[in-house]
Amino acid sequence: MQITDDLNRLLDIVPDEIRQPLEQHPQRNNLIEIVMDLGRRPEARFPSLAEPLSQTPVSKAHLNYCIERVGHFGGDNRAGIEQTLHRISALRNRSGEIIGLTLRVGRAVFGTIGIIRDLVETGQSILMLGRPGVGKTTALREIARVLADDLEKRVVIIDTSNEIAGDGDIPHPAIGRARRMQVSRPELQHQVMIEAVENHMPEVIVIDEIGTELEALAARTIAERGVQLVGTAHGNRIENLMKNPTLADLIGGIQAVTLGDDEARRRGSQKTVLERKAPPTFEIAIEMLERERWVIHERVADAIDTLLRGREPNQQIRSVSERGEVIIERESAAPPARFPGMAASSGPAAVSAIRPVTPISGWRSAGKMVPMPAPSENLAAKSAPVSETRYFEQLLEESLSVEPVPKAGRYSHNVGPNGEDLPLHVYPYGIPRHQLEQVISTLNLPVLLTKDIESADVVVALRSNVRNQSKLRHLAKTRQVPVHTIKAATIPHVARALRRLLDMDDPGTPEVADLALFARSGSSDELEALEETRLAVEQIVIPKGQPVELLPRSPNVRKMQHELVEHYHLKSHSFGEEPNRRLRIYPA
Repeated sequence: MQITDDLNRLLDIVPDEIRQPLEQHPQRNNLIEIVMDLGRRPEARFPSLAEPLSQTPVSKAHLNYCIERVGHFGGDNRAGIEQTLHRISALRNRSGEIIGLTLRVGRAVFGTIGIIRDLVETGQSILMLGRPGVGKTTALREIARVLADDLEKRVVIIDTSNEIAGDGDIPHPAIGRARRMQVSRPELQHQVMIEAVENHMPEVIVIDEIGTELEALAARTIAERGVQLVGTAHGNRIENLMKNPTLADLIGGIQAVTLGDDEARRRGSQKTVLERKAPPTFEIAIEMLERERWVIHERVADAIDTLLRGREPNQQIRSVSERGEVIIERESAAPPARFPGMAASSGPAAVSAIRPVTPISGWRSAGKMVPMPAPSENLAAKSAPVSETRYFEQLLEESLSVEPVPKAGRYSHNVGPNGEDLPLHVYPYGIPRHQLEQVISTLNLPVLLTKDIESADVVVALRSNVRNQSKLRHLAKTRQVPVHTIKAATIPHVARALRRLLDMDDPGTPEVADLALFARSGSSDELEALEETRLAVEQIVIPKGQPVELLPRSPNVRKMQHELVEHYHLKSHSFGEEPNRRLRIYPA
């Protein structure tokens, strides 16, 4: 990297007794800022320490010496030195007199954005986040130069505090061929942003410190006109923007949505949830944790949606080695614990992610199931569905080639979760007996069906029947038998009810599906279709939040697939004309 700081120009404006200790200082090249407060000793700040520069407290004469040698202080109490990048900020008392100065060293670092050069060249809008002093403005200045000189784009910099291109009418050479628009007052920055687009036909707008709602709205207006945006915002991580109502629009905005009863039950969530309001203004977000260690969110929309679902987003971490090489690491979020098929499980309830299925043959063995591309994907990512399909075919082949595993009993004791003797005696009301028997047999549950409510440990009934049957409620109350209701007499609902009665799962947790529960005849065509559905849900829809289209199936098989998708609290629809009608599964 090549660094230009014009440090001597900054030292020339401070009194001799402050300048002399710095001229020979061993950390001179790492100086961050000089602080001069009235009545206190002047101080030099470096990355790891702060040192006093003189034993004499700062006087008004010292402050006036500096003020006379810098430019005019604007509405943001900032001034500069002409054709340098240094920033002088003023502290004022209640009457408006300057009683302190912060002299910030401005450096042009050429080569600092090698770590994200490929992202800059995509033409997507980039938002940079990070704490003060981490190098956001330095990176912004270098991005503007690369876009203008190397990529030959029309770049306009909105320079509110003259921090990007320096003080004076002639911008600093560090911005290359990029043009600079100065802002007379900070509160007018949003107007200058719009003016730049309307008057100067830029391909790229560079903005430092987006901090107000008007500026956020102006940024969205610019992005919707097809102009690439590169900017910084107040906030250390992307989560900070989500919690900031003023700037949340930069990442799409957050709104509260009230769900219907069925949708809330399907998601296993509260009725009021938070969702992203609109497409984000910036497609890429970069969290500058350190000067040479950045976290990249390549798709801001996906990252926000994932965070709102309570999961950690997939993110990319880029750093620079001691030899100057860019190291790229991908940090994939672990799937939620409620989906054991996606991660290693432990404990007595652990279930293998691979299901024994009869090998398949025929025309369906050559079919392909294609994940639907996310709407926000750019052209460079169009090849993703193809590689995803190959990966999926490999998973399907491995899954279908596993030998059947003999079932083991689930209980080694004779006591239920509430202390009752096992097997559990269940009195079914309004539920087909054969469905209950199929679930009990398939899952090997310690449950016996009884025709006498007096000998039952629990009543399992349809919710609609219980509402209309005061006699059943009276009998259950007088005999002190609990009533467990289910919404529908389908195999998934019945299986979930029995497992909850035996305390085998969490009420809001979808269990890893036993495919034999959903198959009617157990034919290879049914099991293949169900295995295809399970893999789609557990490998793509849940962890990646991506919709998937399955292969065409017969109406009876599609019904089984719908039931399996419902088991995972997801939504699916059939579309297309027979015989090519097929399922599409949507993320929660």
